[in-house]
Amino acid sequence: MPGIGTPMLEFSGVELSVAGVRALDGVTFQVRPAELFAIVGPDGSGKTSVIDVASGARRPHRGGVVFLGRDVLTRGPDEIAAMGMARIPAEEGLFGNLTVLDNLALGRLRHFRYGVLSAILWLGRARSREPAVHARAEDTIDLLGLAAWREHPVRLLPYGVRRRVELGRALATEPRMLLLDDPTAGLNREETDDLARFVQRVRDELGVAVVLADHDIGPLTGLADRVLALDSGRRVALGTPSQVRRDPRVLRAYLAEAGRRGGGRSN
Repeated sequence: MPGIGTPMLEFSGVELSVAGVRALDGVTFQVRPAELFAIVGPDGSGKTSVIDVASGARRPHRGGVVFLGRDVLTRGPDEIAAMGMARIPAEEGLFGNLTVLDNLALGRLRHFRYGVLSAILWLGRARSREPAVHARAEDTIDLLGLAAWREHPVRLLPYGVRRRVELGRALATEPRMLLLDDPTAGLNREETDDLARFVQRVRDELGVAVVLADHDIGPLTGLADRVLALDSGRRVALGTPSQVRRDPRVLRAYLAEAGRRGGGRSN
């Protein structure tokens, strides 16, 4: 397990309401350097809300959030990203007609002073930077096992491979922390196992802290150093995957969700 050290990310009593519903209710936790930290819970438990607040997409009504020792509640998403936080959303955001290599190269945009259109067309300063940018992209291709797909348009790739490309594009920004929202959605078991292996490699070889939100403790979240379980916006457990999986409060939360789903089907 990563050393205790100074926490990279701290939530202190965070409260958030969305459309009149309490999404987060006094949530407190810390993420350590180079830690793989998972957030799990039933639907509507507040997992994505934590990711939204951490990345600056939503501002809580109460509480504090600190990243790398700096308050992030007064900063927008772009400024937080520039501090070293990269978010991989649940929905896909790749350029389908571009190759894997070009999609990864585009992830370097925030390091240079040119726009997206210039980068896509490789004009002006973008073209002069191309060798160095592509060299970095090649390193990411090797790290994530994407060599066989390097020159393929992303739109032609299997969905599991496209999720890996999204991971690689986020790494191109040289983040200190990665936020993954529902990373296994739409993946089969083999694709999930592949993604788990590469996320663990990112943490182990690059020292990047990873915070991921998923529905339950599966192949990916089971690799976490620690797991935070939420229910109805409240923290119900925090510990190792095995500890959280056995916690009776967590079991009750999932049983309650199963009951709600069952009731919904019978109506």
